[in-house]
Amino acid sequence: MPVEPEHRKLAAIMFTDMVGYSALTQRNEALALALLHAQQQVLRPIFAQYSGREVKSTGDGFLVEFASALQAVRCALEIQKGMVQRNSSEPPERRIQVRIGLHLGDIETRDGDVFGDGVNIAARVEPLADAGGICITGAVADQVRNKIDEPLELVRRPEMKNIQAPIDVYRVVLPWTEGAPGGARRKAGAKTWHRPGLAVLIAVLLIAAGVTVWRYRQPAAPAPQVASPSTAPAPPAHAEGRKSVAVLPFANMSGNDADEYLSDGMSEEIITALSKVSGLRVAARTSSFFFKGKNEDIKKIGEQLRVGTVLEGSVRKAGTKLRVTAQLINVEDGYHLWSENYDEDTADILAIESTVAQRVAGALKATLLASEQAHLQKKSTDNPEAHRLYLQGRYYTSRFTAEGMNKGRDYLQQAIAIDPGYALAYLGLAYYYVGVSDYYVAPKDAMPQLRAAAEKALQLDATLAEAHAFLATFHTNYEWDGSAAADEYKQALTLDADCVFAHQGVGGYLVLTGRGSEGLAELRRAAEIDPLSPEANTILGQGLYFLRRYDDAIVELRTIVDRDPTYWWANTFLGRAYVQKGDLERAVPMLRHARELDPRDPESLGALGQAYAVAGDRTAAQKTIEQLRQRSREGYVAAYDFTVIHAALGETDQAFARLQKAYDDRSFYMTWLKVDPQLDPLRSDPRFAELVKKVGLDK
Repeated sequence: MPVEPEHRKLAAIMFTDMVGYSALTQRNEALALALLHAQQQVLRPIFAQYSGREVKSTGDGFLVEFASALQAVRCALEIQKGMVQRNSSEPPERRIQVRIGLHLGDIETRDGDVFGDGVNIAARVEPLADAGGICITGAVADQVRNKIDEPLELVRRPEMKNIQAPIDVYRVVLPWTEGAPGGARRKAGAKTWHRPGLAVLIAVLLIAAGVTVWRYRQPAAPAPQVASPSTAPAPPAHAEGRKSVAVLPFANMSGNDADEYLSDGMSEEIITALSKVSGLRVAARTSSFFFKGKNEDIKKIGEQLRVGTVLEGSVRKAGTKLRVTAQLINVEDGYHLWSENYDEDTADILAIESTVAQRVAGALKATLLASEQAHLQKKSTDNPEAHRLYLQGRYYTSRFTAEGMNKGRDYLQQAIAIDPGYALAYLGLAYYYVGVSDYYVAPKDAMPQLRAAAEKALQLDATLAEAHAFLATFHTNYEWDGSAAADEYKQALTLDADCVFAHQGVGGYLVLTGRGSEGLAELRRAAEIDPLSPEANTILGQGLYFLRRYDDAIVELRTIVDRDPTYWWANTFLGRAYVQKGDLERAVPMLRHARELDPRDPESLGALGQAYAVAGDRTAAQKTIEQLRQRSREGYVAAYDFTVIHAALGETDQAFARLQKAYDDRSFYMTWLKVDPQLDPLRSDPRFAELVKKVGLDK
């Protein structure tokens, strides 16, 4: 077997250590092994969340490599925060404390392992940390100072075995440790750096540490009270040290609404191209498109999207001619870093998109790998008509109405007929089937089509992260195969660490299968990447709802509804949360409003009927059942929407008949069985446990 060649590079190295493990092993080996396993379950998902590569396990600790010091420090902070939250609900003998040491230096990689002074120094720094603490070298401190909210204390320059050159070491002051502002007295002689507003953050974290239980509770358990998710600080504009850009929707200057797909498509294609550049952080499409048609100040846009630069432009179509303008603006001072006009034939729109993406990357001085340069230059299709049809397909499928989705599907199929090798058209088709399954089309009809389209897209272009995420959705929601889904999500996030759909899918699956804290971390990551997306934030609110953190769910969902009152799905889950809180005076009007926003949607009608039943209005509840029956004569209606009403009415046999129908349909709602509070009236029935087992949720 060939030996992997040596490779030197600059990297951030983390060593972790479980405090007191060896001594505990001598006293109680079984408990020590159980806590070691618990520690690994907390740490490993956090490593992945911050793109850390686990080099190896060191017995009761880990050696982890990161591409940047800031990623490594944020990972360390999340680990210690997670441990405090875990320990708050555990008896003293089952609490876990971890030490963490970090260094940024030159390392050598060989056969998957790492070597060199950079590794040795990190190993020497870790024992200097307090139990539950973090120590970092001066090299790391230089990279993260003024980028994290926690203060840094200079530790007296320590002597480290076999390390000749003197090295500064800093202690990260955590809110729950000695030396935190407002807490215990600071150590004499310690020098501290901190940022404005730190006291507010520490107050929030202290509340969270004291009262939050970040683990899944069985349905009968009382919901833990937690600090509001809306109080979490926003990530800095230049996350992870990368240049950042938002591509706003280009303005349609053609004077014809029918050409809107060209301007929207131009923006989406540039977003997709720039997202392939590893040196750039690109704001997600949904958040950027929040500003469509709005005359917002660039600085305000940059703050909300957490980016340092904004690309804006316009598209004017006249016959077969196209004029495109684009300008890249620095958020801080409004200075134009680059601007250009393009006058081309509509057949050359692909070339314009590629050129703009390259010029933006160049203006931001982003370093392009050879593969990234090739990707920006490569056309997704050589057929302009296929591309035009693809843009129209994506434009209409993003409308999320039955008519719009079906119109978009037709355009995508026409694009594929013209160019059968057009990978993005197949990806768009997979997106369509994700959107309609279990809403407008029966899963048994839609999901196999989803799989075929996603697999074809990957056959044509193996770099499409979303195609892997869509396949994971197929495995999760249709085959109920968590292992296969995990493999696909892993591949998606390897290709694109900021793939919102993948983070949502992973987070949702973890919440639904009883790993609440890990799931919420993924859902929050998705909402952080796409901060203004109503969908990403509603899914976060949905996760809080399923974990029975109704107060937090209401705060999250209320924010979305206030920002976009027309988003029916947020209104639906907000109404459900009010039902579970017993606030039916708010719940019923909210669900009626959700129903009005999309009269064809059966889910909001099912939720409304369930609310009527809980309120004791059997007549109104039965009326919604009849409305669902009428709707099912016109098109597909998920059996689950009937189930929740029958369950609330105490009609157990009817509820289980509908659940069995949902099972036969391979409904994605079946993945909600373990956590949906609407099903609580059915949980004591043996038939319920049998269904949970059949869906594979009994593990």
